[in-house]
Amino acid sequence: MSETEKHDIEKDADNQAEAEAEVKVEGEAENGALEKELSETQTKLAEHQEAMLRLRAEMENLRKRNLREVENARKFALERFMGDLLEVRDSLERGLEAVAAGEATLEQLKEGKELTHRMLIKAMSQHGLVELNPEGEKFDPEKHEAMSLVPSEDVEPDTIVTVVQKGYMLNERLIRPARVLVARGA
Repeated sequence: MSETEKHDIEKDADNQAEAEAEVKVEGEAENGALEKELSETQTKLAEHQEAMLRLRAEMENLRKRNLREVENARKFALERFMGDLLEVRDSLERGLEAVAAGEATLEQLKEGKELTHRMLIKAMSQHGLVELNPEGEKFDPEKHEAMSLVPSEDVEPDTIVTVVQKGYMLNERLIRPARVLVARGA
């Protein structure tokens, strides 16, 4: 082997070593960049997981608070209505006491009962109760319960001629239909 060939082999070996060193440096740089990117991604993941946990805890607290509010609303929904009904009860008790003592006349008892009735109607209407007294109106099966059909020449068919029992709606929701007698067609 000639000197030139040896020199070329050594040069090729050096070039190959340099190329391998460059690849190694580039690989290490690339690995470093990938490790940095991985680290950043792991940091972001940890931040998102922590945010998710905080959000979950907040949602659980909101759910518990809503349950407490609903429970309190149930407990105290009737408080104001009961306060208004206490006046009606007091009036009834005063009337009974007057009767027991023999102090009340029939006219006074009648006046007391009328006053108590007005107090009851006022308390109920203040809390959304609406009376259904549909005499003379067209029969509506959504609000009325027909007790019977009666012959009548004075009104059109399907018209309510008599209210047997008044109906009531509470905040636009039917709680008792009016029981009625309805005119039958000829």
